Amino acid sequence: MDKDYIGEVIESSTGDFLAECLELNSSPPFGSFVKVAGRSTIIGLVFSVSTHSIEPNRRPTAYGKTEEELRLEQPQIFELLKTEFRALITGYIDTTGAHPFLPPQPPHIHSFVHPCDADEVRMFTDTSDYLRAIVNASRLPTDDLLIASVRSAWMAHSRDTTYLVSIGKDLSRLIRDDYDRLSSIIRRIAQ
Repeated sequence: MDKDYIGEVIESSTGDFLAECLELNSSPPFGSFVKVAGRSTIIGLVFSVSTHSIEPNRRPTAYGKTEEELRLEQPQIFELLKTEFRALITGYIDTTGAHPFLPPQPPHIHSFVHPCDADEVRMFTDTSDYLRAIVNASRLPTDDLLIASVRSAWMAHSRDTTYLVSIGKDLSRLIRDDYDRLSSIIRRIAQ
């Protein structure tokens, strides 16, 4: 069994997937690149994280105690909770290289999710084509996801200023109709 995974796919579609975390409160960070191996390696960006009850009609209750106190006094509470994250599929990597568009098949249910390493992020973000999937996504915090993903990619590219300038130019082409939005995004990337 693969022990280095951070989540397991429990819902899958062509545009995104939902994964349950291996451990409670151990999701990958918002805007981080994750992968699901299969015929090709599907690349996603974490855009939503939630922790909730495993029983759909039962909500956690406030006890007025710290997590440490609750773990000592009532450890069974944590067996009834789970953390999940949802990732936007931005492309895939196969033997021919990185492809910044939807894969032929979505990830399989019960596939394992891993964080992408710096080499994979660099390969996938060498061009800014992946940004189009974020800009065109609906019902997502697109601006914040753009900022977080560019920051992740920039870190993988060793904070190369040339790379960041290139991404800024590509963002200006993608969001050319909304100067205020574009300047806000670029300003927040640089913070």
